[in-house]
Amino acid sequence: MSNIPTFTLNTGAKIPAIGLGSWMGGYGEAERAEAMVAKALKLGYRAIDTAAGYGNEAAVGRAVRASGIPRSEIFVTTKLMGKNHDSVQEGFDASLKELDLEYVDLYLVHWPQASPNGNLVQPNEYPTVVDTWKQMEKLLQTGKCKAIGVSNFDIKKIQSLLDECTVVPAANQIELHPCLPQTKLVEFCKSKGILVTAYSSLGQPGGKLANGEVIPDVFFSNDKFKAIAAKHNATVAQVLLSWAVAKGINVIPKSESEERLRANATVIELDAEDTEFVDNYHKGKGLHRSLLSYHSTGDFVGVFGYTYEQLGWPMVEGGFVKE
Repeated sequence: MSNIPTFTLNTGAKIPAIGLGSWMGGYGEAERAEAMVAKALKLGYRAIDTAAGYGNEAAVGRAVRASGIPRSEIFVTTKLMGKNHDSVQEGFDASLKELDLEYVDLYLVHWPQASPNGNLVQPNEYPTVVDTWKQMEKLLQTGKCKAIGVSNFDIKKIQSLLDECTVVPAANQIELHPCLPQTKLVEFCKSKGILVTAYSSLGQPGGKLANGEVIPDVFFSNDKFKAIAAKHNATVAQVLLSWAVAKGINVIPKSESEERLRANATVIELDAEDTEFVDNYHKGKGLHRSLLSYHSTGDFVGVFGYTYEQLGWPMVEGGFVKE
């Protein structure tokens, strides 16, 4: 799998266009995470994405160290928890200790919500995203953090960093797939030299929203997606991932299956007709939407304590993007 293309961060560092996500669908799952990362590294993956909030940094670190692959050849990303937004160095040190690695290639602010001491603060209260980012910048001076970035940030929040801080984020990790192409945010990030990393590129069928609604499979059971995959002797997952990579978007799919790991890391070339279909898929009735289950509904509508307006996300209803 040496044919995985690479992208170049604004730091000059190279990152594989296709990496491995390690969120196992629940906190911890150390044994599964370690086995999956070990398998992926053996197959040729060279980018691993984890987070303090996943509870598996130690497992990821063990797999990286045991691989026998030179540390310089593996790109490791982890993320800052909300409780450490006012104590970034402490949060980073804890992650580095868990990973037991010499350094981290990319460290992201996982969510814009700050919750020091477990107490959620409003966007204009200390620590704001700007306060946190100024602490993130100091990590670069240690040499143990090669690049810093953000996750789940909208245009307004990123612009506030550009206006008041020194370092341009190297990346912004966001939910992105054909039902949620995030076109304006992607264009903005590219214009500022910020790499977009897509999570949940394959959707998450079978999950449930807070209102009990089951999130449907909108890709793998779709006849047109299956036909495109068949035309290229590929999988639907390859179609989804290759579509993103062709747009310069970094992807981090997860799988514990060796067969799917191999397929996911193999880029196919979509023709103009294929690309047009995938580009416009979200325009179908009821299809422009998030495919994640962490949306809150009822008395409070938002994500992890922030309303969609506070997050700067598109207006939504019941977890769906509403144009």
